[in-house]
Amino acid sequence: MRLREKLAGTFSPNELKMLYNSFDIVGDIAILRLPKALESRGEVIAEAVMQINKHVRTVLCQVGPVSGEHRLRELKWLLGEKKTETIHREHGCLFKVDLAKCYFSPRLLYERMRIARQVNPGEVIVNMFAGVGCFSIIIAKYSRARKIYSIDINPDAVKYMQANIVLNKVEDIIEAIEGDSKEVIISKLKGVADRVLMPLPEKAYEYLDYALMALKSAGGIIHYYDFEHAGKNEDPVAKVAEKVSRKLLSMKVNFNVTFARIVRTVGPRWYQIVLDIFITGKD
Repeated sequence: MRLREKLAGTFSPNELKMLYNSFDIVGDIAILRLPKALESRGEVIAEAVMQINKHVRTVLCQVGPVSGEHRLRELKWLLGEKKTETIHREHGCLFKVDLAKCYFSPRLLYERMRIARQVNPGEVIVNMFAGVGCFSIIIAKYSRARKIYSIDINPDAVKYMQANIVLNKVEDIIEAIEGDSKEVIISKLKGVADRVLMPLPEKAYEYLDYALMALKSAGGIIHYYDFEHAGKNEDPVAKVAEKVSRKLLSMKVNFNVTFARIVRTVGPRWYQIVLDIFITGKD
C-alpha cells in the first residue's frame, strides 16, 4: 500500500496531493521530506509509514537540503526509536551508517551492482568519494578486483567504512583512506588505477583532472556522476556528455563515452547522470 492510499481517510484531497509518496528507507530507518503545510502532521504521517513498513523502527524527517563538505542532511526525529544509526543490507552486503554523520543514498543500488559487474579480474580501482564504502564493498564482493583504494574526506564516513570493510570481510582488498581525494591521488595514487569512481556529482567536474591522474598511463575507465538541469526540449545526458567532452578535449585526452544514462530525478527538471568514459590514452 502506498502512503497516499494509507492516509486517504485521514487527509483531505488537497493534503494528499501535497504529500510526497516516496521516501528513503535505510536499514530500519525511514527518511521523509514534508512540505511546510504538512509539517504539523508529521507524526501522523510517520505512523502510517511504520504501519506500511513493519520493519521500520524509526522515522526521521529531512528538514534541509544535503549540504556542506561532508554532504550531510539535517534530520528531525518524528516517531519510533530515537536514533540515527542503523545497518542497511544491499546485494547481500551490510552497511553500518549514522545518517546524521554520513551521506548515504539507497537509491544507487542499481549503479553499485552495474559497475561491480564490469570489473575485470585483477583490476586496481580508486573510489574518490567512497562514503561508508558501498560502491567499494559491493565491487570487492562481486568481482575479482585486486585492490580498491577507498577515499573520503569525512572522518565519520571513514570510521564507518572501516567497520563495514571488516563486517563484509574484504580487508584484503579495500584500503580506506581519509582525506581530500585530489591530495591523496597527488601524494600516493598517481597512475595506479584501471578504473576510477566519481560518485559525488557536486565535485566530479572539478576533480576530473585528478581522476585522470589516478589512471594508468595506458588509460582505463572513469565512472563520472553529475547533476544537470534540462529544459523542455533539452537532453540532460547530452548536456553532461558535451560538457565533459569539451573539458577532456581541451586536455588533449583520447576518450570515448561508452555508456550514459539518467540515474534518477533529483528535482523539477534536475537529473543525476552517469557517464562511463573509456580513456584510451593520456598526453
